[in-house]
Amino acid sequence: MQQETALTVPGTAARTVDVSDTVPTKPSISSLAGRAKAAIVVRLLLNEGADIPLEELPDELQGVLTHQMGTMGLVDRDTLFSVVQEFAEMLDGVGLSFPKGIGGALTILDGRISPQTAARLRKEAGVRMTGDPWDRLRALPAEDLAELVQAESTEIAAVILSKLDVPKAAELLGKLSGPDARRITYAVSQTGAVTPDTVDRIGISLAAQLDDKPLVAFDTGPGERVGAILNLSPATTREDMLTALDEEDADFASVVRKSIFTFAHIAERLSPRDVPQVIREVDQGDLIVALAFAALDPKDTASADFILSNISSRMADNLREEVAEKGKIKPADGESAMNTVVGAIRGLEQAGDIELILPEGEEDAA
Repeated sequence: MQQETALTVPGTAARTVDVSDTVPTKPSISSLAGRAKAAIVVRLLLNEGADIPLEELPDELQGVLTHQMGTMGLVDRDTLFSVVQEFAEMLDGVGLSFPKGIGGALTILDGRISPQTAARLRKEAGVRMTGDPWDRLRALPAEDLAELVQAESTEIAAVILSKLDVPKAAELLGKLSGPDARRITYAVSQTGAVTPDTVDRIGISLAAQLDDKPLVAFDTGPGERVGAILNLSPATTREDMLTALDEEDADFASVVRKSIFTFAHIAERLSPRDVPQVIREVDQGDLIVALAFAALDPKDTASADFILSNISSRMADNLREEVAEKGKIKPADGESAMNTVVGAIRGLEQAGDIELILPEGEEDAA
């Protein structure tokens, strides 16, 4: 609707002039579309230096926002204030926000429901893991990344290496054989023309492979599980089982042997600087029994001497005196005490407080 006003010039008759083109009209807050309001809020936040992760929006919404901002022009202060006030009131009124779709719900519940349930629901709904697939790939252990890289072409492996953080990429190269590492490193020089869309497709494809992997019931391999059981078994039982495994499957028996860590291995695989920390974790009564029982086997005696030689001389002398007073130790009590010492070492290792020395031959393989 045009706005008209009467203008009177001295010496002339009054006449009506249309001023709709000369007086700017202020848009009503109610007439603004939701996209326009969103564009105003985003522009204000960016202008104030806020770091808004717009890249996390779906591509379609990023495009809509960009096009909307390109058509906005000028916004007066009153409109800006009204939009911001409405936005603030809307945020104040929000109690909870739930994701749309089962994919978002599974992302929120990740780690809080069982992997089996999550995999079943994802398969039934036909959805894959949401979010940046490269974030999932970067979070993988270097061993898993090495297995993934070796199953892909050299070009794909070069892209994977380029998308990793520098420390993780260096760790990954250390897990590969020399020829593979050199081949993939050289292929990085050929990735200069790779487009972002190609990298996204590669990430999505690799993440889909992770989703398609069947769930396993055990976190550790068969050899580690058997080794852990034999660790705490009586020595006679352990040797009997290993002999039987050698006859049935020598390769599996070798894996089991590498997983076994007994009192006799302490001198070979425990760092001297970690001995005091281990001693603090073991009840002194159990330690004295273990040291006393170790005298019956030369291998165990070497570990007992190793322990005593890496603590203070005063503490070592006190322990030797108490060991001498112990007398003969029952095998069941001695093995139980040794297992207590071994259990303390294993606990510190699993907590990341100490690191055991790899057995000979396994260092080169690692």
